[in-house]
Amino acid sequence: MLEVVTMREIDAIFAVTDALGIHREKLVIPLGPASPGRVRRVPSAKLEITVDAERAIDDWVKELPRLIAAAQAT
Repeated sequence: MLEVVTMREIDAIFAVTDALGIHREKLVIPLGPASPGRVRRVPSAKLEITVDAERAIDDWVKELPRLIAAAQAT
């Protein structure tokens, strides 16, 4: 179980968001993971990406484009 988000997880997220054309300044990545992980739009219009604490980051980021699209649609 992941206890703290490190540069490994952040780099994996950036690989996805960079490919989607999302500027890094539009992201908030809490250093505390949660279960389940999630993506939501916060009042500042940024996307908050909370890493899943129980899944391997390599598996979880495969879902990230879908989670981002859902958050942007709301």
